[in-house]
Parts: sequence; C-alpha cells; structure tokens
Amino acid sequence: MIELSGVELRLSSPAGPVDILRGIDLTIAPGDAVSVVGPSGSGKSSLLSIIGGIERATAGRVVVAGQDLGALDEDGLAVFRRDRIGILFQAFHLIPTMSALDNVALPLDLAGVGEARDRAAAALAEVGLSARASHYPGQLSGGEQQRVALARALVAAPRLLLADEPTGNLDADTGRDVLDLIFQLRERRGTTLFLITHDPAVARRCPRRLQMSRGRLAEVDASRDGEGARSELVPA
Repeated sequence: MIELSGVELRLSSPAGPVDILRGIDLTIAPGDAVSVVGPSGSGKSSLLSIIGGIERATAGRVVVAGQDLGALDEDGLAVFRRDRIGILFQAFHLIPTMSALDNVALPLDLAGVGEARDRAAAALAEVGLSARASHYPGQLSGGEQQRVALARALVAAPRLLLADEPTGNLDADTGRDVLDLIFQLRERRGTTLFLITHDPAVARRCPRRLQMSRGRLAEVDASRDGEGARSELVPA
C-alpha cells in the first residue's frame, strides 16, 4: 500500500535549507493501521503530505497504492488524491455555504460519479448524521463537523485513509467517540489507516506504531511500549 525509499524533504528558509525528512524508508501493507507520534516540528505532517501527494519529496521514491507519485504531474496528483485516498485533518475544512450532505457529495460530484447524493446520504448514515444532512457546518458541533469530514473522506471508498491529528480540535469525550468511529469504519471497510498524533494513548490504538524525531522514523517496540522503547525502523 505504501512504499517509501530514501525519502527526503528539504525546504528553503531565510537562514538556509532546512531538512524536514531525512532518509525515510517505510513499507505499510494493505489493511494495516499505523500511527506516527512525535513532537511538533518533527516532520509528522510533512510525511503525511508526501504520502498524500500534497507535498513532493525532494529525494527518494514514493509509491502509494501501486502508483509512483514522482511520475505524476500536479493534475495527476489531484486525480490520485480524489480516487485513491481519503484525508482527515485536525481542521474540518468543510465548505460553510454547503450542507453536510453537499459537503460529503462534493468529491463524487467533482469526479462525475452518478448517484453522488445517494452515496453521500449513505456515508452520513454510517457516521450517525442522517438527521443533520441539511444542516450547514455552522449549525453543527465540532464533533459533528468532524464526522461529516470523515464521511466525506470515505465516501469514495478509498483504499487509504490519512488522518492528521483528527481529534486535535475536539474535547476528550468527543475525540474518543470520533476515534472509535474511525476505527470501526476502517475495520468494516478494510481501509489502510495512517494516523498522525501527538498523543501516545491515541497512537496505541494502532497495532503498529512509529516514533518520529527530527525527521527520522523509529519503530516502537510494542513489548516495551510503556517504557517508551524504540528501535531503528525496519520496513515491514
């Protein structure tokens, strides 16, 4: 599902080049649930952006769902994101002038998929929001908005779900409910999950856990998880 080889990301700054990612090698099998935990600025979100085709690596090879992302131009990357992956951010990124139903249907409408509203309604039902389909984002709670965003991310049945701090804007109880829903839907659909978080408790919801620090990845040793032990990353 995900194959990264020697991936680097170097960005310019007034003080000179900054190395964000440093030689990342990673393999994730279809259907896996993998979390990445680490402090702010460690490169977690940049890694997710490269996997999602939002950011281009400055070196190395990125293959996702059988597609070499380096071989695609910007239009090709946009189609890849639309057809192959779902992305869930900390911010909900809903269009405020569109109803919940229309927000969920939007990716299907853009792809020219038939029965977009019927499929969107089914996706809203999966996240328990059928009764709120006609409501606008400003009329929804934070937890409801994130559930709409989750329905939108999954409405096209992507093979991969990328989640970047999906509970970061929610209170503890609401965040737990949304996280439970993410894992229930992932298991039901067989979707591969790549989850970014700063919270070790959230990271432990995934069978496989990675630690990022200063642009490098290490695999968490689950047998010594409570001790915070890590080992050098060896692709699965």
